[in-house]
Amino acid sequence: MRKHPDCLDRLQAAGFSWDDATALRRIAMTLHRWHELECGDSNNYASWSITRGWKEDGVFRYSDHGTPFIERHFHDSNQARYEPIADRERGALNRLAKIMARYPDFWSYVQTDPRGASLYIGRNADLPDDAKRLQAHGMGTPLDLAPHYSRGIAVHQ
Repeated sequence: MRKHPDCLDRLQAAGFSWDDATALRRIAMTLHRWHELECGDSNNYASWSITRGWKEDGVFRYSDHGTPFIERHFHDSNQARYEPIADRERGALNRLAKIMARYPDFWSYVQTDPRGASLYIGRNADLPDDAKRLQAHGMGTPLDLAPHYSRGIAVHQ
């Protein structure tokens, strides 16, 4: 019986320390749950999801760069309720950036669809030449990696 997921072995074989590999796994689990909550959930009484924005004069203003809130819609009311929550996504992304700074020959990709792994780690050398050039000059964006993220190691539970 395995005591840990195979992604930890694959990360270590690629050159990550055990501590960094387990930290990456925790980050992936945090992001996966966050992405699930962004999609939303419900029961017989209410539905809810994470949304970003701020409250102003009793009205909620949506913004991708705002504070995270749980938006609840109770089925017996037309009024939505907003409760601020801790920003676990930004915390996880900050921890990810710190770890990846120690491994300059690797890239990371956060995939926000909760039906699969939320984090992929790969070697810059495994990217096609156009994406490699962008990454080498610090100009690469997640969109540049989107067609290639499956070449990396899926970090999962």
